[in-house]
Amino acid sequence: MTHAQGIQTTVSLRPGRLNDAGACGRICYEAFAAISSQHNFPCDLPSVDVATDLVTMLLSHSGFFSVVAEVGGEIVGSNFLDERSSVAGIGPITVDPRGQNRGIGRRLMQATLDRATERGFPGVRLLQAAYHGRSLALYATLGFQPREAIACMQGPAIGISQVGYQVRRAGEADLGACNRVCTLVHGHHRSGEVLDAIKLGTATVVEHENRVTGYATDLAFFAHAVGETNTDVMALIGDAPAFGGSGILVPLRNAALFQWCLDHGLRVMQVMTLMTIGLYNDPAGAYLPSVLY
Repeated sequence: MTHAQGIQTTVSLRPGRLNDAGACGRICYEAFAAISSQHNFPCDLPSVDVATDLVTMLLSHSGFFSVVAEVGGEIVGSNFLDERSSVAGIGPITVDPRGQNRGIGRRLMQATLDRATERGFPGVRLLQAAYHGRSLALYATLGFQPREAIACMQGPAIGISQVGYQVRRAGEADLGACNRVCTLVHGHHRSGEVLDAIKLGTATVVEHENRVTGYATDLAFFAHAVGETNTDVMALIGDAPAFGGSGILVPLRNAALFQWCLDHGLRVMQVMTLMTIGLYNDPAGAYLPSVLY
């Protein structure tokens, strides 16, 4: 592949198309696998098929902006912007391992940031693997501020309920209550993501004293949860039959919630960094971010 050997250097960007899924999925897997293996961590995407399924969903969903990088007509990377809610999330960004360290990642990041500006998003967020120093430096030079460390945790289902808290599947009638909780905790809602999860059947809510006090779009790497208190989020975690993908993401500054997860058999797989541009409020409650923020 001549571009990977540095013979061709001109990089062009264009919107992603559904028929890019095969090439982008392969690159997504290879990029994650290469970086994680270099640092002796498990890969967040266990196979090319899983990565391709993820990229196919992103390319086919109207709530995601996609950008693809090409060299000589061949795809060498991609990036995505989650536009489903009031604050945008970036990622996954991946570049072919054979074409890295040539500024392609910076171009892909800037394209998504430009899109966020054009669409008027007040804030943009991402999570990056703390072991990957180059991406941390890149995002900082693009204006992202590190906000907090996040532990990715995995383990067997906990199967513990909280007295006085009931967890059930969420329905569309719960959307307003979920938005209220999210706005209380974060200062903004994530209604697009919540509605998608409700339609997929993965969303749950927790009720306390006959009202919704928290919700989860799923208990998984690509899902988020919000609660008025730690007990609300503990109830959601304790009810989950499993933790999808690499696991749930637990803010380390919430020492009580982190310790509770450890005490109930979850283990730390890696540490990640939450980074933001623009609107950001310190959480006024408990939450688990998605890897897309």
